[in-house]
Amino acid sequence: MVGRTRRMLGVLAAVTAALLLGLGTGAPARAAGAAPKPAPGVDITGVGLDGPLRLRSDTQSALVLAVIDQVNWFSRTGARTGPKVADLGPKYTVVVLAGDTPKQTFDLYPLAKGGPRVYRPAKQPDGRKTSAGWFLGRLNMSETLRHAGVPLERRFDTLSGGIGGGERVIPEDAINPARDIDTAITELQRLLLLNLGVVLVITTGLAGIALLVRRRTR
Repeated sequence: MVGRTRRMLGVLAAVTAALLLGLGTGAPARAAGAAPKPAPGVDITGVGLDGPLRLRSDTQSALVLAVIDQVNWFSRTGARTGPKVADLGPKYTVVVLAGDTPKQTFDLYPLAKGGPRVYRPAKQPDGRKTSAGWFLGRLNMSETLRHAGVPLERRFDTLSGGIGGGERVIPEDAINPARDIDTAITELQRLLLLNLGVVLVITTGLAGIALLVRRRTR
């Protein structure tokens, strides 16, 4: 009887080790096989710039998200006509990228009379169907572009926010690279909780078997 019980304990220990090994390596293997989503980037061209300003999330994530925020809150339909050309002021073209792939383009006029304006062309780099339109821009557009490297004079009359609203015209997953990190952390927490539960169940079983063996060998 004692020999049989010992064999049961050995089998249970082997199953426990195999189960924990499978749980410990399964999730990382799946995570390693998933391709990371491309991080967003921004290219800016326009008056006073000798070449494009290339902002990338790996080195300038705050600036990238700040510039994207200037063009990310428009409704699907904008005004058909905008201010007079003489009232627009300098133009700066913003191209939003996912990795190295251009996705969206907008023309920004931070010094337009009556407040900043944005023009969205109907033709977009990713071939997405949209309608051309004019939109009111955020009041902090000039300062945001200045911090990004555009040669604009500093302005003290801008607010932290501004006009803007409606639905996102850029997918949420394209401007939130931290989402993948949050997902990985959540998966790791679930894995640890699952491992802890398995260990508790197995420990309880081993304790019960040990108690049974002690009683029968007395």
